[in-house]
Amino acid sequence: MSHVIIDEYDPRWPADFARVRSFVRGAVADVAIAIEHVGSTAVPGLAAKPVIDIDVVVAPDDVGAGIAALESIGYGHRGDLGIPLREAFRAPSDDLPRHHLYLCPSSSPALANHLAVRDFLRSNASAAANYAALKQRLAQRFRDDIDGYIEGKSAFLLRVLREAGFPKHALDDIERMNARD
Repeated sequence: MSHVIIDEYDPRWPADFARVRSFVRGAVADVAIAIEHVGSTAVPGLAAKPVIDIDVVVAPDDVGAGIAALESIGYGHRGDLGIPLREAFRAPSDDLPRHHLYLCPSSSPALANHLAVRDFLRSNASAAANYAALKQRLAQRFRDDIDGYIEGKSAFLLRVLREAGFPKHALDDIERMNARD
């Protein structure tokens, strides 16, 4: 994505997630505990970058098997991209909706982060509206700077995670990972 673009909520996003989940499910059926729709497109009514975020959850001992299963259907393994216990993948085809796919062991702090933020925003319409407004402002300010956009969201997301009971060391790690180099 060359520009940071935030779209109003698209009611097709859940169906887009279901389509990708259906494509992935057969390959990971033996190892997946869950396939989660995460990120802003998973929150009804929330403006978002028009890219579906998906976490395939596996037992810690099944990460290697999960990577192999996803590679077998054309996903390109990209490593953890600096986020421990979260394996990123390049989508295999332009025939699928635009998405980011991650494989996370069930013990992954990144997975816990994704689920906590999603669930908080789903249950708190005021926070979701505030987050949407923040993302719109940041997208205008950092149109060509994804790192600036991400860093600009960090304080809000850290407040959400603090309310969700994340320990201080986990919050410190998240803040460090989302800061500019």
